[in-house]
Amino acid sequence: MKIPFQFTAQLLACVGICQAANSDTWTQWRGPARDGFVSSETVWPENLDHVDPVWHHDIAEGYSGPIVSDSLVFTVETRDKAKEYVRAFDRETGKQIWERAWEGAMKVPFFAAKNGSWARCTPALDGANLYVGGMKDVLVCLDAATGNEKWRVDFVAREGTPVPGFGFVSSPLVDGDALYVQAGAAVMRLKKETGEKVWEALKDDRAMYGSAFSSPVIATLKGKRQLVTQTRTDLAGLDLETGDVLWKYEVKAFRGMNILTPAIAGDQVFTASYGGGSFLFTLDADKDTLQASKSWVSKVEGYMSSPIIIEGHLYLHGRDQRIHCFRLEDGEQTWQSEEKFGEYWSMVAKGNRILALDERGELLLVDANPEKFSLLSRKKFTKSPTWAHLAIAGNDLFVRDLKGITRFSWK
Repeated sequence: MKIPFQFTAQLLACVGICQAANSDTWTQWRGPARDGFVSSETVWPENLDHVDPVWHHDIAEGYSGPIVSDSLVFTVETRDKAKEYVRAFDRETGKQIWERAWEGAMKVPFFAAKNGSWARCTPALDGANLYVGGMKDVLVCLDAATGNEKWRVDFVAREGTPVPGFGFVSSPLVDGDALYVQAGAAVMRLKKETGEKVWEALKDDRAMYGSAFSSPVIATLKGKRQLVTQTRTDLAGLDLETGDVLWKYEVKAFRGMNILTPAIAGDQVFTASYGGGSFLFTLDADKDTLQASKSWVSKVEGYMSSPIIIEGHLYLHGRDQRIHCFRLEDGEQTWQSEEKFGEYWSMVAKGNRILALDERGELLLVDANPEKFSLLSRKKFTKSPTWAHLAIAGNDLFVRDLKGITRFSWK
């Protein structure tokens, strides 16, 4: 029996990191396997006409995506340019259950400042604990039920590294008893119960280039389960137990703007950068050594939007604000949308259907058709921008716009 291409990619990415997730929760960046796919048990809307609001809360600004457990919804915000707040709401009613705060505001440099200097990192939930990255390179472990602080790591103080220029942006990843982060000017494995460092790799303590944008994933490439991570300059695979660099390839980008999360397809890794283009790397094994080589390159540039891979085709929201479809086999671009959209899309897929949240507050239902751009339905959901990644849990859609959190639902 031939296994569908997208199922193979999902399975390889998901092994070992789905223990805290099911079809009715959204526990980390980009969902159960960090690849933008929901569980096959999730019921998808046929159109967006009857995706309706259930409750809404006004909250302060932030880019952090919502995290959803069986009973709670967690948000992160920056208030009064001074403190970062984590809040938990009852999933069913929207009633606030708890909140915790710490000093944490900073101003980001350059063009990024025009969009605000707010909390950026999406937390991770392992069921009992919520792991939250604060802008000033602080990682806080909170009891998910009560909000009580269990431990805290100030990487600037502990590691002697500078405050990252753009703050703590990369989203943490939980795997068993390990917690993987891109903080402290490096990629690190921590003990999730204490925050103690196990190893670090790819150190770069330049304040500007040491602040990683991209979030890591776990994948099995050439039979080796590993952490696939992207720094401001390099795409690499790291040994999960030791942090040893298994393979590495420099990725061209303007001012190190490697932002999106790499996409995995079998033994191949896709990424796209601002100022560099789009790249597909293939992993080969020479005895115990892994090597990465470029399979193809496209001039289409990425930006912040992470792509979706479905049945041998990759769907990418590019820097040009158009949607592009690439055939993975040879890199041929089969189409690009005529319409330009907002500056950012967060995408979640089931089968050949993609739900995309546009930065301008519009939700779109797209048919992943490799022959043409096929928009099935669209609906305006918020008035303020939606830079945070959407979350889907069961029949619930959670949208964190710049100034609020809303639970939508469909039958």
